[in-house]
Amino acid sequence: MSLVLALDASSSACSASLLRRSADGDELVSRYALTPREHTRRLMPMIDEVLAEAGVGPSQLDAVAYGHGPGSFTGLRIAAGVAQGLAYGLERPLIGVSTLQALALGGHLRHRFRYIFTALDARMGEVYAAAWRIENERPVALMAEAVLPPERLQLPREHEDHDWVGLGSGWGLWDGVPAEIQAALGLCVTDIEPQACDMVILAADAFEAGDHQRPHDAQPVYLRDQVAWKKMAEKKPQ
Repeated sequence: MSLVLALDASSSACSASLLRRSADGDELVSRYALTPREHTRRLMPMIDEVLAEAGVGPSQLDAVAYGHGPGSFTGLRIAAGVAQGLAYGLERPLIGVSTLQALALGGHLRHRFRYIFTALDARMGEVYAAAWRIENERPVALMAEAVLPPERLQLPREHEDHDWVGLGSGWGLWDGVPAEIQAALGLCVTDIEPQACDMVILAADAFEAGDHQRPHDAQPVYLRDQVAWKKMAEKKPQ
């Protein structure tokens, strides 16, 4: 049996979820709320609530997970800091989970979508985007996560003819999306946010596979920073 706690503050939503995984299956206890600019105040009480409802103490946890991004810079730092502090204090491994992958998993678990194009509003006229195919009940990436203007979005070439679904706030920039992408999306849902209840499932998978890190190695995934550093490197004199 394993006990994994996940938390997320990457968007306007705040959430925490505890998963108890055993031979009998998964048991989830979760909290979720739309709390813009209240993540710092709401996150710790949510964690206390899920632990209390599950009847477990922090010392019983096997791992701590968090939504490592992409998403709100401030929210990612809040989640990373809280998760890092918990994992460090409990001497437990830390697991970072992609917010885009969690969004895709949620779309599949609740609506059985199979080909999912996730896009979150990155501000400044850009989106965080990735495309996924569901295999064995888990999202498998068909393209690398990226930050880019909506007009540069492209479907994975070998999967263009599938019935695609768009999930996430990034599709609110619909007017800038190429016509071929608009035509390929049979459904588009913008009022959906990443949730810890989906992240914790991916985190439990990672924990069982030994895919985790030490608490002090926690790093949010901003994507935009990676692009900035790459451009700076390209400008360095040879």
